[in-house]
Amino acid sequence: MNSRVRVKFCGLTRAEDIAAACALGVDAIGLVMTRHSKRFVTLEQAAALRAAVPPFVAVVTLLLDDEDDWVREVISRVEPDLLQFHGEESAARCSAFGRRYLKAVPMGSVDDVYTYVRAHPQAAGFLLDSHATGAQGGSGVAFDWARVPRDLGRPLLLAGGLHAGNVAAAVSTAQPFALDVSSGIESAPGIKCARKMQQFMQSLASAGTDQENRREY
Repeated sequence: MNSRVRVKFCGLTRAEDIAAACALGVDAIGLVMTRHSKRFVTLEQAAALRAAVPPFVAVVTLLLDDEDDWVREVISRVEPDLLQFHGEESAARCSAFGRRYLKAVPMGSVDDVYTYVRAHPQAAGFLLDSHATGAQGGSGVAFDWARVPRDLGRPLLLAGGLHAGNVAAAVSTAQPFALDVSSGIESAPGIKCARKMQQFMQSLASAGTDQENRREY
């Protein structure tokens, strides 16, 4: 397992939530830029939120089968560090924008993760989420973490139904490179709860301590 599991808080819509998340030590902030989502932020909002993110915290923009012109505008106005494609975008389309990208794997409908991953050789990593093809993430529903492959040789991000109460089990079972959480730290869609964010990070830290202690014996 990785010595440290990275964390992305996704679907943020308020500067105060970004400040709280970064104070807790998250590695990345996710801004939802697809109009299909109830966590959607406009270009103006996203640019302001991006400016609120401190150095050394990555900004990821989530897109889902959006028009090429919109993707280019997101890149121009928001300047994300990574694009995250959640739809049925082909590898050629994901690569066409000249930015590193993550590709979501819809575990609700994909049986062969290996084949899906091989179709995106240029992806920087893969986000395994519980939704089915064409659906959105952020549902609060988990999939069977035992299905996460261990030998892909690519960074895998675990998403779907994560919260403070199950993050230790998720890390132990799936052994991901990173965790991506949205609904599990919210009081309402797009409105993050400072207490839930803190509890999530505390639970993750405790899980890491437990793993280290077990290795010592």
